Amino acid sequence: MAAIAETIFNGQLSEGQLGAFLVALKYNGVNVAELSALAQVMQKNAVTITNAPLNSMDNCGTGGDHSNSFNISTTAAFVLAAGGIVMAKHGNRSISSRSGSADTLEVLGIRLDATPEELGALLNQVGIAFLFAPAMHPSMRAVMKIRQELATPTIFNLIGPLINPVPLETQLMGTYAGETLVETALTLGNLGRKQAIVIHGAGGMDEANLSGTTQCAMLRNGQVHEFKLVPEEYGFSPTPMSAITGGSPKENAEILRNVLKNQPSPYLETVVLNAGLGFYANGKVTSLADGFTLARECLATGAAFNKLEALIQAQK
Repeated sequence: MAAIAETIFNGQLSEGQLGAFLVALKYNGVNVAELSALAQVMQKNAVTITNAPLNSMDNCGTGGDHSNSFNISTTAAFVLAAGGIVMAKHGNRSISSRSGSADTLEVLGIRLDATPEELGALLNQVGIAFLFAPAMHPSMRAVMKIRQELATPTIFNLIGPLINPVPLETQLMGTYAGETLVETALTLGNLGRKQAIVIHGAGGMDEANLSGTTQCAMLRNGQVHEFKLVPEEYGFSPTPMSAITGGSPKENAEILRNVLKNQPSPYLETVVLNAGLGFYANGKVTSLADGFTLARECLATGAAFNKLEALIQAQK
């Protein structure tokens, strides 16, 4: 896989060959060694973030679930940052939804063209930065066109959250591929994560949601164990996925701001659910219940909204 990856990023495969390879991989299933090798080659070719903190976290998901939800992990990232976690939020423009994280953040006034030096400074001084995937991984230009033409999730959807250019210690990663939870968690371990949780939400979402049970695989001390998160057991009300549908970048930006202002809604409850998982994945708290409590505190005190404002001001 490492040898093939070098061939792909050197532009040595035709579009037909690359498309056939990606489709074949999709139907062959996920292999830890292949995922790890591809991710390692891509990280080797990524931009280096200057002076990146060593205790950073990401909560990027794979996308590809066609749920058309609002930008859940992006909103939750500000809550996690407000709780004292350095968030290196990796993301992209829309591939399979109406508004990707980059599209929404751009509307809010967050620049996508920050230099590696600026990103390092934001992580150290603000505690959160947005790492625009195409800028971080220029080699991905070799596969972008064929990914869009295939219009189906490929191994690169799984790879995206694995290749943050910042050396992460912890991670919360959502995936549309529920059958890959354990393999993905083991891959995160191969890539240096000390602790992580990989989740697959009800209805096939790459986020936890309130419509049903979320499947989880937790990496800790080199071992992976699976568990289920049932929102009702923690006081959340069952809510259909249709209640958290997103829209255009402008609409999603408004949803994000309203959540961070602590306005009650299914959007808010969904962010609390995911941020609580993030706090637990990071080790900031020792139980899911404590994670949800901390998430609500960060929203209620205005700390999460202040993180958004601080990031916007720092990039002016």
